[in-house]
Amino acid sequence: MFKKTLILLIIATLASCSSSKPAIATTKREAIQKPRVATTKKPVYTKATAKNFPSTNNTTEVIQSTSKTVVSSNVITDYVLQYKEIAMGNMQKYGIPASIILAQGILESGAGKGDLAMQANNHFGIKCHSDWLGESVRHDDDSSQECFRKYREASESYRDHALFLVGKKRYANLFTFEKDDYKAWAKGLRAAGYATDPNYPDKLISYIERYNLHQYDCQVTGKEYKPFEKSSSTKTTGSTKSSNSNSNPNDPNLYEVQQGDTLYSISKKFNVLVDDLKRKNNLSDNTLSVGQRLKVK
Repeated sequence: MFKKTLILLIIATLASCSSSKPAIATTKREAIQKPRVATTKKPVYTKATAKNFPSTNNTTEVIQSTSKTVVSSNVITDYVLQYKEIAMGNMQKYGIPASIILAQGILESGAGKGDLAMQANNHFGIKCHSDWLGESVRHDDDSSQECFRKYREASESYRDHALFLVGKKRYANLFTFEKDDYKAWAKGLRAAGYATDPNYPDKLISYIERYNLHQYDCQVTGKEYKPFEKSSSTKTTGSTKSSNSNSNPNDPNLYEVQQGDTLYSISKKFNVLVDDLKRKNNLSDNTLSVGQRLKVK
């Protein structure tokens, strides 16, 4: 009897041990699988955000206004696409050419990458003046630590820029120009004292013509837009304002003016000052003609 009881106890013990092993194995499998799910998700997010970085295979330029900013042409294009609707809306409402608004935005804000744009959403370099009651920041410009307006959003800066031009008497003459005459507006802004830079009009016109900003004026006015295209075949047979028209056409020190060129765009292309170009070529103003040959070196 004792032997039977002992055998039954041994059998019961073995059965209980074997039934507990699967539970331990299952627990271990679950513990191993969980971290694998988490680690496979992380690379997915990393790859997706990497696509947001701009390509570096495009030209760069230095924008000098209230700060010195180096940007690529892609950054400028993206800036135009981001704010063109606001510019056209302001043209419809206030009568300011959309091309001028965008060109000023590019120049004054460094295409959105300048100090004032990044710190204060100020895209037009508008200073505080006595009637400003909002927030402000200090920034070196014509003088040290001048007061500039600060905005919560860039769109507020665009609206304030329009109100600033409409509300100041010194800019009243601008609104006598044709709504889409960007050249008259560019020169008028400088004459009215918007900027102290004597080359300010040339800079605005250069951006408008290089980035085809006039098309947004035409969208508002309903006029047909013709893109600016450089023509290498157009030459002048008569005399030009430069004394170099009869020079060797292959001379690397000379440049033939193309459609859409300005003194400012040429100066940037050859890394010379506008004043130096005018002096070398005996130019009394900034007017150029297609086919004109200029000394650039």
